[in-house]
Amino acid sequence: MLDISLRVRVHVETLPATQNDMGVCDAFEQYVPVGKPDAMNAPHPPKVAGIDSTVPAPAHTVASVSTSTSPGVPQNPPSPPGALLQDRLAGWVSDLTTLHELTERLVRTATLDEALQELLRAGAALVGARRGLVVLEPADGLGPDTTVGLGLGRADLGHIETVPRSSLPYGRILDGLPGTDDGVVEADLFAEKGLDPRHREVAARLGYAASYALPLTTGSGRRLGAAVWLYDEPAEPEEHRRHLVGLYTRYAAEHLARLLELERTRASMATIADELLPARLPRVPGVQLAARHRTCARGGGDWYDALPLPDAALGLAVGSVTGSGPSAVAAMGRLRASLRAYAVMEGEDPVAVLSDLELLLRLTEPARSATALFGYCEPALRKITLAGAGHSPPLLLGERRTQYVETSVSAPLGMLACWEAPSVEIHAEPGETVLLYTDGLLHRTGDPTDRAFARLHAAAAGVPAALRNDPGAIADHVLRTVLPDGADPADTPEDVVLLAARFA
Repeated sequence: MLDISLRVRVHVETLPATQNDMGVCDAFEQYVPVGKPDAMNAPHPPKVAGIDSTVPAPAHTVASVSTSTSPGVPQNPPSPPGALLQDRLAGWVSDLTTLHELTERLVRTATLDEALQELLRAGAALVGARRGLVVLEPADGLGPDTTVGLGLGRADLGHIETVPRSSLPYGRILDGLPGTDDGVVEADLFAEKGLDPRHREVAARLGYAASYALPLTTGSGRRLGAAVWLYDEPAEPEEHRRHLVGLYTRYAAEHLARLLELERTRASMATIADELLPARLPRVPGVQLAARHRTCARGGGDWYDALPLPDAALGLAVGSVTGSGPSAVAAMGRLRASLRAYAVMEGEDPVAVLSDLELLLRLTEPARSATALFGYCEPALRKITLAGAGHSPPLLLGERRTQYVETSVSAPLGMLACWEAPSVEIHAEPGETVLLYTDGLLHRTGDPTDRAFARLHAAAAGVPAALRNDPGAIADHVLRTVLPDGADPADTPEDVVLLAARFA
């Protein structure tokens, strides 16, 4: 494992002793003046940046000393003492700097896809290749399994996947065949005997003639996948390049293992949260519904609901439980299930529904609070009777107006000994849409509250006329506009919920 600190400090006084374990002792012995004590018997200080003693000398630092004594041949002047050592030390510092920069770029990646792309780019630079691919296939079988290419399109990767797995270098690595732990070199595919005809055909089609593959294995022996770099002409990396890319991939495997666990956690939390939310929205005459939900990495407590009620009515709800993680997701599920029960019993009175929910939360979840918005919707009248507890106001948008619905200011559930707030009524025109959302939509923008509200209002007002007949298209446009690329961080603790109801 290469463990490179943020800054590599080289002290001139300690360089000779420090490099004793780096293959340059012979240079010292060669140039030690006769009669002087051997300084190499001194205790060794710690190795620079954890470089292993088996690292070979860089190829560009190898120097030859002429020993020719033939008459008439001019003799090269002898190298000054320490010249070879200085050259080798310069090579080592250059290698350390390169690895430091590459690993710094790797650790700045926050997602698995970003890390795999950075691994391919850095490895290609180290081995002198132009293209490559990495196959992520954890040995535990829990996934995720994916293939990422560098300089290869989807069609190219598809062609490679048509080659029998046993004839591909990464396939032999992933299957754990003997002799693959140190990598697989195919220096000239077209000269290799016994090469699968399909492999030769694909290589000719894609224009590569050689490959170098390495396993992605952590220090504990956990195999995550394999990386392959492709050469346009017959070639293979020299020993020095192999060692550098080996150090890098061992470090990269540890980083990938951490991101892999994070990706699995995110997927599990997203699955649990989705299972606790409606599998599909009801179809009620007079109103069209659409919902969008983005869960955070740790799993948040935002929810939405839409349930049919007696007399052709509809209950609409959005809410958020404080906190994140499994406990918040579980609390969200309990609260949403309770709200459904109260809505069936007394949904025509939203204030009573939220009052019952507040009492339940205070008795069963005393350490938590929650915001909620519940509306009793009568599609035939295009009317919603609404009550809110510490929640952001709905947004009404249509051809003639885009405005926030005025709701009473009230505390979140669980914050006061007794919650109550008056309800309000929304009367929509034909073709108008009511947007209910959670605070995560505003918080993820990173803007102050007033600017976040202004951004949301502008996004709703800017919905193209061609999209206004589809509540799903309206919700997607609002999300894309409010949270463009770069404004929706993957590690945010905020969920996002958006529920759109369009009246016919």
